[in-house]
Amino acid sequence: MKSQVATRVFPLALLIVLIAASLSGTVTAAEDNARTISTSGSAEVMVAPDRALITVSVVTENADVQAAQSDNARTMDIVVGSIGGLGIDKKDLKTKGYSIYPVYEDAKVPFGQKVKYYRVMNSLQVTLRDISRTGEVIDTAVKSGANQVGSIEFSVSEELEQSLRGELLEKAVRKAYSDASIVAGAAGVTITGVKQITVGSYYSPRLYKNAAGYTGSDVAYEQIAQTPIEAGEVKVTAEVNVDYLIG
Repeated sequence: MKSQVATRVFPLALLIVLIAASLSGTVTAAEDNARTISTSGSAEVMVAPDRALITVSVVTENADVQAAQSDNARTMDIVVGSIGGLGIDKKDLKTKGYSIYPVYEDAKVPFGQKVKYYRVMNSLQVTLRDISRTGEVIDTAVKSGANQVGSIEFSVSEELEQSLRGELLEKAVRKAYSDASIVAGAAGVTITGVKQITVGSYYSPRLYKNAAGYTGSDVAYEQIAQTPIEAGEVKVTAEVNVDYLIG
């Protein structure tokens, strides 16, 4: 008698387990196959930059490589000291590049070229937190011996970007939702929630280049007015990608 009861109970327990497993699999599949509308939204604002990166270089040439190197170091020390004398913090001055290479008399000859002289180049990057002083820093560097201005890059500090970020993200999300609502209405469905949001943002700095540089050899420096530099504006953009659940 006990054997018959055990035989009947076991299939019933197995049936309950199989039903539970079947229901669990159905729920998972429903979640994986949830219907969504995917949209993106972006917002942008043009703002005056509050950071400038200036790259100035000292280039020296000499048939004696040690003399070229020594002249370069001496001149760059003067440049760094002069810029520091403007009140620029030492942490905002850093070496951007340093190179020493030979210049040959006849570069077309494949073998046995004779070195004409050695060129030493030392580049200094200056970070300005007051961009109104950009022209002043360039003029000071040139007057002190820098003979090449590599680039001037205006950008937005993290602090300024963060202060704009909240408002831009709100606008971006509203645009994404507006598009999703239009599509949902046209399709005859309703937005029931949000499955996923991806946030991204970037800003585009404005870059000025002066590949030729200025040596100051043609005109006495004292006769030159302060170099005018206009920063203009940079674009700060925020973007979101949203997957809306629909029913």
